[in-house]
Amino acid sequence: MTSLAIRNLTKTYPNGVRALDDVSLELGAGMFGLLGPNGAGKSTLMRTLATLQDVDAGSAVLSVDGAPLDLLADKERARRVLGYLPQDFGLSPKARAQDLLGTFAVLEGLVDRAARRQVVDALLHKVNLWDARRQAVGTFSGGMRRRFGIAVALLGNPRLIVVDEPTAGLDPAERARFHHLLAELGEDAVVLLSTHIVDDVLNLCPRMAILHQGRVRLVGSPDEAREGLRGRLFARTVTRAEQEALDPALGVISTRLVAGRLEVRVVADAAPAGFHPVEPSLEDVYFAVTTGRWTP
Repeated sequence: MTSLAIRNLTKTYPNGVRALDDVSLELGAGMFGLLGPNGAGKSTLMRTLATLQDVDAGSAVLSVDGAPLDLLADKERARRVLGYLPQDFGLSPKARAQDLLGTFAVLEGLVDRAARRQVVDALLHKVNLWDARRQAVGTFSGGMRRRFGIAVALLGNPRLIVVDEPTAGLDPAERARFHHLLAELGEDAVVLLSTHIVDDVLNLCPRMAILHQGRVRLVGSPDEAREGLRGRLFARTVTRAEQEALDPALGVISTRLVAGRLEVRVVADAAPAGFHPVEPSLEDVYFAVTTGRWTP
């Protein structure tokens, strides 16, 4: 059994930006989604858990079969049980995938050649890169690079896997392939998926949180999040002129094009004039929380 307890993490950068503001979360084994806009503090939290930077206060304790490990105080031990896929990572472009993954395996301590080859081959099969194993990674598509990054992160059988913006920039087919891969990871490990793409969390994560301006604004399942907004979300189709004339005091959370027409969605205790109730999506929850129009 694996779990992660994040307690009161706080981080302020020298320029005065408070990237993490008393962040606390409880994560069990499986996939946990962290939603938030750019600048919400997601990457700061990811880098902190990956032992790449320090915080001003707080703790992060990973428990594996009842044995606690303070990730922030014992970084050397933490890195032995950690897999990290950052948003951006560099790879030697001329190296073949099989050779490069083998080099990373050596760095993970797999010095026995036969055992290393077995692990490398198994991971290349797992991330569906076996047929490209002799291909230079510099020729990989964006999705192939992300899948190779997951193979690197899985070396050493990690118990905590931190994945930062994994599907950003991928086309729909690659996103679907990557979703299937990520869905297989959470059986014995805590997998923290940080993203600003709502569908990634909806499709993959039984539990989630929304981080905004460095603070945790919502924690729960996607269904619980949507249920909390039910009965308070209203929509109206408007012209551009009608949109500009709407009362600024309305709790507008989003304006979107639906079949070429503008649809305005608001959060309110009762339907404003001309608006009708609609079922909330997870995207509506995200906009309602990050615009400050709704506090769960």
